[in-house]
Amino acid sequence: MTGKLPDVTDGNFQSEVLESEHPVLVDFWAPWCGPCRVVHPILEEMASEREDFHIVSINTDENQETAARFDILSIPTLILFRDGAEAKRVIGALPKRRLEAELEPALTA
Repeated sequence: MTGKLPDVTDGNFQSEVLESEHPVLVDFWAPWCGPCRVVHPILEEMASEREDFHIVSINTDENQETAARFDILSIPTLILFRDGAEAKRVIGALPKRRLEAELEPALTA
């Protein structure tokens, strides 16, 4: 399920996400998660349309340290990071317009 979204890991999360100069939306997912498969194409579409933030994915089964660090209790969980800090958290699969509406205030703040 790793389409066009770059994967991050426990090893490079700090440099790829927390130290990024741009806002980064992180998709916390796992291969067995049905709703994750629903949201993934939406994120790929958003990644191709938006230039104001990056979108990456992290497999929570393979990167449990990062999942625990950010208290990921259910997936999919999407967290928007700005300047190394969590700016917005969205839990569950949302339609594209609703997801964008949830993220917009945190992107323009």
